[in-house]
Amino acid sequence: MAFEGLAEKLQAVFKRLRGKGKLTEADVEAALREVRLALLEADVNFKVVKEFIGRVRERAVGQEVLASLTPAQQVIKIVYDELTQLMGGSHAKLQLAGTPPTVVLMVGLQGSGKTTTAAKLARMLARQGRQPLLVAADVYRPAAIEQLVTLAGQVGVPVHAPGPDRDPVEIARGGVEEARRRGRDVVIIDTAGRLHVDEPLMQELERIRAAVQPHEVLLVVDAMTGQDAVNVAEQFNNRLGIDGIVLTKLDGDARGGAALSVRAVTGKPIKFVGLGERVDQLEPFHPERMASRILGMGDVLSLIEKAQAAFDAEEARRLERKLREQRFDLEDFLEQLRQVRKMGPLDQLLGMIPGLGGRVKDLAVDERELRRIEAIIQSMTPEERRHPEIINASRRRRIARGSGTRVQDVNRLLKQFAETQRLMKQLTGAARKGRRGFGGLPFFR
Repeated sequence: MAFEGLAEKLQAVFKRLRGKGKLTEADVEAALREVRLALLEADVNFKVVKEFIGRVRERAVGQEVLASLTPAQQVIKIVYDELTQLMGGSHAKLQLAGTPPTVVLMVGLQGSGKTTTAAKLARMLARQGRQPLLVAADVYRPAAIEQLVTLAGQVGVPVHAPGPDRDPVEIARGGVEEARRRGRDVVIIDTAGRLHVDEPLMQELERIRAAVQPHEVLLVVDAMTGQDAVNVAEQFNNRLGIDGIVLTKLDGDARGGAALSVRAVTGKPIKFVGLGERVDQLEPFHPERMASRILGMGDVLSLIEKAQAAFDAEEARRLERKLREQRFDLEDFLEQLRQVRKMGPLDQLLGMIPGLGGRVKDLAVDERELRRIEAIIQSMTPEERRHPEIINASRRRRIARGSGTRVQDVNRLLKQFAETQRLMKQLTGAARKGRRGFGGLPFFR
């Protein structure tokens, strides 16, 4: 999980700080030494760490904070504010041109996830009502063009791909011209990378930039490379003048050094983060939300946005009616399970809940259990899903064989579902007696 190692250490520091009640200057200094060590171990640039600790110390060590009723909370608030500023302060949006098409140039080293990110960005823009066109200008990496064409098909976006025997500059220019002809309002150009920054790479990117005059130059870097990612960003920015950064593979970066350093070193904002391999796992980067997650405060806004994107409003109303009428069955349960899985990995979702951030690994989240439940329900007949009470011993054995599970797994699921139904009946019964709401269940008002 992103920032897991750093988050655990910082949350432990502030838990000890909260336990002290009244704080002295020595208490704050001791906590800041631990924060400094945690940041350095997370591979944050040492100059960035020094400046960060200096700013926090300047604000935290003083009578106004130490003499307050909740000094520990004040210190945590200062660290939250400074972490937010360190990562950019606020969300930096993609700058769209007043006169279409907006041209977005994707640059970066080979293996950073540039091609996949281009397709993810196209999907995101298409869902926002835009009409993107992908351009395959990487003519060097084997199968790079085929990969982009395949991904474009998955996200439902057209692609301009003349072939590997064309000059990349001409491909990029032709892609912009095709977008104008077809009325596409965003052009996303996937360019070639190298294993390291070299002169031929930079010269080619400079030629493409001069030819298409992009409105956004987005540098794609692998978050798991830590300070190497920061060094690459600095070199690209000095040569090309990038407008923003996309950090990929952030879900696998337990340290977070690149995310915490790259904005301070380059002065360029992180605009998007990749949190998985699927085409829907690209998110806008919100510094304040990430700082909240790191400090264990959760990220409710992102959780709500994921739910709004995954759950259909009409389906939610239909489910609400069935719950009120006590007709919630296993088909509804299966549909809800699928909707939750569409929101993303469970550990990421639980990490967004305030108070659970540092405890996710203790909850033994097992995605395989969800797949097992889904397989069991899919092995039932429609009649059995609607009326689970008819599932006798022989039916349970058949369902277990069909789903590749054990009869005990089927029994456990049916028992849990029966308990859920009993709870729903109690809640609806309470509502009919005149009580308002259902203690925060999202289906009721």
